[in-house]
Amino acid sequence: MKQLIENWFQLSKHGTTMQKELIAGITSFFTISYIIIVNPLILADAGIPYYGALMATILVSIISCIFIGLYANAPIILSPGMGVNAFFTYTIVEGMGLSWQEGLGAVVMAGILFCIAAFTPIKSLLSRSVPDSLKHGITVGIGLFLAFIGLQKAGIVEKSPDTFVKLGDLSEPSTLLALAGLLICLTLFVKRIKGGFILSVIIITIAAYVFGLTPESKAAGEESVLLIFNADLSSWMTTKFWIASFSLALILIVENMGLLYGMLPDTEKFDRSFQSSAFSSVLSGFFGTSPTISTAESASGIAEGGRTGLTTVVTGLLFIFSIFAIPVLTGIPDAAIAPILIIIGGVMMQSIRYIPLDDFTESFPAFMIIALIPLTYSIVDGLAFGFIVYPIIKMAVGQFKQVPRTMYVMASLFILNFVFHFYM
Repeated sequence: MKQLIENWFQLSKHGTTMQKELIAGITSFFTISYIIIVNPLILADAGIPYYGALMATILVSIISCIFIGLYANAPIILSPGMGVNAFFTYTIVEGMGLSWQEGLGAVVMAGILFCIAAFTPIKSLLSRSVPDSLKHGITVGIGLFLAFIGLQKAGIVEKSPDTFVKLGDLSEPSTLLALAGLLICLTLFVKRIKGGFILSVIIITIAAYVFGLTPESKAAGEESVLLIFNADLSSWMTTKFWIASFSLALILIVENMGLLYGMLPDTEKFDRSFQSSAFSSVLSGFFGTSPTISTAESASGIAEGGRTGLTTVVTGLLFIFSIFAIPVLTGIPDAAIAPILIIIGGVMMQSIRYIPLDDFTESFPAFMIIALIPLTYSIVDGLAFGFIVYPIIKMAVGQFKQVPRTMYVMASLFILNFVFHFYM
């Protein structure tokens, strides 16, 4: 069995071991496990039964993680994504007026359109068209986004009616616990202690139990229900169905592309990882949830040394066990997860050194991505501004011929997406 795993995932070639991959997979799971609870809460606003959405989230994550691990041999978690789930609930269902079943139908169609792009030369065309400065800007922007989420989970920053965000109450017990967790996690990380992220989660979770700071399970008492094959494609003749499908497909294509470029240790695995993301997007609609994406939380496993698909297979298997451990997972406090997100944000920030800061036509569009991903709380909106500004600033200095034609098309599509989003 050990030799079979070695041969399939080529561990030696990637400079890793089964132990490293196991630790990375466990770390990835604990970092992304919050999605099991949070995603159904957002989908519930669209009318989807909470427990059904919870089970759909787990089931599609299991299949998708194992698939990308075996097919692409990449340490990338595929799971329903934050931002995309909000787009599904508040734009497609509440904004456009589709029922949640029709919304799931749009998810299936968007996934099919994504597959067409991923399994044809369109994929390579898109890949070559994105400038390196924007790719590195995406990495930094996602890092800041993760850090911002972590700071909020920790209570270090909080909402403000006057300034949007402000310093949180550092005397709050949960915030003090998170700060202690950050010190522990940071120390373990810089000392390169194997499994440091997991160890910090365990320590802070135990401390939370001791001080009575663990959250209550949100799934307790919910009726078990499966939403498989609830997607409704009967409205495919309507304009709003296609607007929803094309908008969602554009978001999925660009967001997955940006995330994969930002995190993959080996860019040769991009094609199969991109295809895996497309395939899992179709599954999402059939299982009853918003689309999966290549999640930014994958960076936690990669930071722990994950280099192959074995990391993701381990994460997928842990999603199976999560079905029986939902109360335990909901007992992991934000204070235990927040330090990991903050540190990973700092790691991803290092990519800023690859952006040509001496060329404003390259650095400013990257800056727009970096600034607007966290400030709009949306990866895709941050990408959109960077992709729109890039050809505009190049045209302003007479360098329009240096911009790939595909970039003009993508910028136009992003502009149309904004128009439809705000005026439909």
